[in-house]
This record gives sequence, structure tokens and C-alpha cells, in this order.
Amino acid sequence: MAKKMLVFCGSDDPNKAFPPFMLGCGAIALDMELTLFFTLSGLNIICKGGAEKIELPGAPKTLPEYMEIAREAGTRLVACSAAFPIVNVSEADFIDGVECGGVAEFVSMAEEADVVLTYC
Repeated sequence: MAKKMLVFCGSDDPNKAFPPFMLGCGAIALDMELTLFFTLSGLNIICKGGAEKIELPGAPKTLPEYMEIAREAGTRLVACSAAFPIVNVSEADFIDGVECGGVAEFVSMAEEADVVLTYC
């Protein structure tokens, strides 16, 4: 059974938005299952057109390029439904393939993960 990595993505600040994808792609290269859980301003990353607005000078790839690598590898992208009213988003705002889950979903995934990282 493959090891699992869960990453909590809580910010759209470039210095905090890029590492989950960079480290996540490393986990994918090591044949780990990757799940990225987005909440609060991190939800902007998975909103339509959101990743294109987030830039990190000197990064080897753009955020959309990292996202495409992750998605092609079967990464789960989960939006925290508990944060929707806080940041005024809905499921319709997200790119295709995003799942919705709440706090209990995150805790359940964290219990099963071998590695849990947090970027807030």
C-alpha cells in the first residue's frame, strides 16, 4: 500500500501556496498518494483563474504547472466547506475535479495519513 501525504493549504500567499505543490510533487515522485486540503484564503488557489494570479519569482514552475502535475498523478483536491461562508465562495467557483469536505473529512484523512503538513 502506498504511503499517504496530506497537506493543509490555508493561504494564497505565494510563499505559502507554492510549497504544498512543490513538496507534493516530490511525494508523487516517491509514489505517495497526495491529498491537498484547501481552506480560508487557500481556497483562492483552486478557484477558477486563481492559481494563475499567484506568482513566485524564481520558482522552477508556475503554480498552474504544479497543479497540472499533481492532478495528472491523481491528487485529491479537497475544499473545506466550513470556510465557504467565511470567504464567500461556493462549489461553483472551483476548478473541475475539486471535492468538498468539512472539518471531519480533514480529521479523518489526517488519521490515515503517514505525513501531514500545514501551510497557513
